Amino acid sequence: MNRSRIARVLAVTLLTVAAPGPGAPPPVEAQSSQPESWTVPRTLDGQPDLQGVWANNTATPLERPEILGDKAELTDEELARVQARYAELFASGESDAAFADSVFVAALGDQDSFSSRDAATGNYNQFWLVDRDFDNRTSLVIDPPNGRLPPFTPEAQRQREARIAHLADNPASSWTDRRLQERCITFGMPNLFAGYNTYYQIIQTPGHVVFLHEMIHDARIIPLDGPPHVDDAIRQWHGDARGRWEGDTLVVETTNFSPRSESPAALYQRTRGSAQQLRLVERFTRVGPDTLQHEFTVEDPGTYAGNWTAMIPLSRKDEALFEYACHEGNIGMEGILAGHRAEEREAEAAAAGAR
Repeated sequence: MNRSRIARVLAVTLLTVAAPGPGAPPPVEAQSSQPESWTVPRTLDGQPDLQGVWANNTATPLERPEILGDKAELTDEELARVQARYAELFASGESDAAFADSVFVAALGDQDSFSSRDAATGNYNQFWLVDRDFDNRTSLVIDPPNGRLPPFTPEAQRQREARIAHLADNPASSWTDRRLQERCITFGMPNLFAGYNTYYQIIQTPGHVVFLHEMIHDARIIPLDGPPHVDDAIRQWHGDARGRWEGDTLVVETTNFSPRSESPAALYQRTRGSAQQLRLVERFTRVGPDTLQHEFTVEDPGTYAGNWTAMIPLSRKDEALFEYACHEGNIGMEGILAGHRAEEREAEAAAAGAR
């Protein structure tokens, strides 16, 4: 949908008060306020208890759509209209799958149906995704105040453009042309791809906190008040994490990312291997019996011209995590590479026939 069409739709959406449509959930506030009768639970050793299964199913986009300008929050009436449109588009579960930010963007539009970016294969529909949680916020990014990511550095922009140009002719010349996510190595951290396997299990001991990611079954084992970070020469997919308590907030600082790791928003921005200078600071705070606030700040001078901060509300789930059976070198990658080899043979045959 082009920007002028979105502008026309938003003029109606943001100026017209409409009743919620059938199946539309009631509006909720952007952040859950702590109930007066509720206190933060404690583990046996006195730490704030963050344990359990938590989900990131938010519909709030990472970046605020440009057409919304400085509008940080929708009114309850505007939110109700967006939720009603979401219900109309996705209630049947038969539309194309709307991953991540595409749910919010689609709900702002006036199309009769939703088509994914994966129109060639259509391998998912909405049946495979969970229902999304709406609130009044228009972006997960809370700093910069415009709700947008900072611009790339000139070098990061040059590398991004070179990578896009390479992939145009070499989408699968090697497995290394494919993203870490497709290769079943990691979905990165934090995983911002809401709505599809974005569940976490948190386990605490007196000296460690463990974050088990549903996708791709990554386990981050974080020592509390432990030794300093490892030597700068030691680099890992998920970096080297150290945690500490600041009041009731768990603060986790992670450095030493692999040069092949990706900055948190890389999947959105088509960047690769951009996390070598990344310093990630996360803050986890229980703000209610069923809400865990996950705020994180990205300091990545090799990628961005400035730092940025976002907040994701995680919701408690009385469910268990099952194995996400994806591993590097699985049959999916064989199919991707074989498909591109077939395309190359077809191109060679066509070129030979033209001579």
